[in-house]
Amino acid sequence: MGTLFEQCAERGVRTTVHLDRPFDIAPERGVDHDVPGLASLVRQAAGWLAAAGARPGERVAIVKANHWDSVLLACAAVRLGALPALVAASLPAETVQLLLKRLDPAVLVTDAATLARTREAGTDLTGLARRTLCLDRPGPGPAANILTVADVRGFAVPPPYRRHDDEPMVVSHTSGTTGVPKLVVHSTETLVRRLARFEAVRWPALGVRPNDTVVQAASFVHGRAFCWTASALCLAPRRIGIVTDFDPVRAETFLRAHPPTTLEALPSVFVGWRDLASGGASPFRDVRLFASTYDAMHPPVVRAFLAASARRFPVWMQGWGQTETGPLSFRFLTRRSVARIGDRHPTTRDLGRPLPGRVALRAVDPRTHRPVRAGEPGILVARTRSRCLGYLGEQERWAAKVRDGWWNTGDLGSISRTGAVRLLDREVDAVEDLSCIELEDVIEDRLPEVVECLIVGAPGQRPLPVVITGDGRLDPPAWRAAVADLPALAEPVALRWADVPRTGTGKARRHELAQALLDASGTPGSGRWT
Repeated sequence: MGTLFEQCAERGVRTTVHLDRPFDIAPERGVDHDVPGLASLVRQAAGWLAAAGARPGERVAIVKANHWDSVLLACAAVRLGALPALVAASLPAETVQLLLKRLDPAVLVTDAATLARTREAGTDLTGLARRTLCLDRPGPGPAANILTVADVRGFAVPPPYRRHDDEPMVVSHTSGTTGVPKLVVHSTETLVRRLARFEAVRWPALGVRPNDTVVQAASFVHGRAFCWTASALCLAPRRIGIVTDFDPVRAETFLRAHPPTTLEALPSVFVGWRDLASGGASPFRDVRLFASTYDAMHPPVVRAFLAASARRFPVWMQGWGQTETGPLSFRFLTRRSVARIGDRHPTTRDLGRPLPGRVALRAVDPRTHRPVRAGEPGILVARTRSRCLGYLGEQERWAAKVRDGWWNTGDLGSISRTGAVRLLDREVDAVEDLSCIELEDVIEDRLPEVVECLIVGAPGQRPLPVVITGDGRLDPPAWRAAVADLPALAEPVALRWADVPRTGTGKARRHELAQALLDASGTPGSGRWT
């Protein structure tokens, strides 16, 4: 990864990258980039990090505004032999502080806005690293160990450092829906050879084509962005589009200027862009492949985007996996497979099958860890060679999730006789005798005005539906009709999107909602494998 851009430039890759705003590390370079220019930028950034004091084997923390240049900075650190750790700047200040304490970085790369926000919350990030490199003017505050790009520009670039494929290469973090995110350590073997290499194949009908416009709207500090960067560049599409501002109005302008043929986005972004998919002139008319990861997708959203494409057979690829393992199974949805509206058991909970020869899955009894019979619910465990090396600073927690080589995903589900995976819930969120995620699918399907439904639980209480609508209101008769045949639920609480606490990838923090709305301190499940 340290020389990825250089190798692609040497191969003559002619991909043009279009940004919705300039890089924070090179605002003067504008929004359009070629691969040789990106390779030059990675080399320069490696020189900056070396000048700031980063050395082989040391850690470089990257905590800045969301942009693809976080991945470029990570590649620059890898080139030096340092270990980059990407942390979302949108996390609460106390969480960022805790993660940086675990990392103990030699160099912190950040921006003025992040420093100002965390200082207002009583946290000085500059005291958690030996040296801080601020990408813009750092503003008021302690400056003894703060450098700017002007201070390190022009430093001689060290030659690429070669590390063993099994050594730690990059640290990213989990979404943190159940508390403080875990720092996940991956190697070249697990992330590049096992995940990115498989993805960098021109699979028939689904693989990236030379004339594609590949658009990514993501949280670029997560491991998926690092893996995607490797595969996307190696497949060399004509254009790559990077979206960092998910506001529908501003995103629409970019999408119309660079109409995607393949689009990958956070589930929360797809939800926010749903109105853009309506009408006959949507910016998604050319899309033949939609892809979602990170979180469950509900039928109305999938249906809306597939309908927005003018292609004859557009496909939605829904992946199930984790930061620790990468994808574990895939399901390809079509217009036909999501055509039934309001079905009691929606097809979006069926997550396909594991990749033969790459991933093995089992459903096991949570108490005995013995495999359950086909079709019966259990904890889903996986065996895969792409499993991460551990949790930085919490290795005992990582080891507790491994049993005889099988990784405990913490998800509840079932596996059919043919190997098809059906997801029920996260174990920590599981309410006895029902699937919260499935009920959310049904409710969203039956009530078009619902943007998102979240069913949260607490010990000894009825499951509470939290219904997100545009104006925070819900029609009671329509609600009663929609849930008449569903298991007993508490009276719903209607909120607006902005009222719901979320992670950096847009996932709802269900436990915070439960604590606030149910006055609950415990969780429905045990939470042993979160």
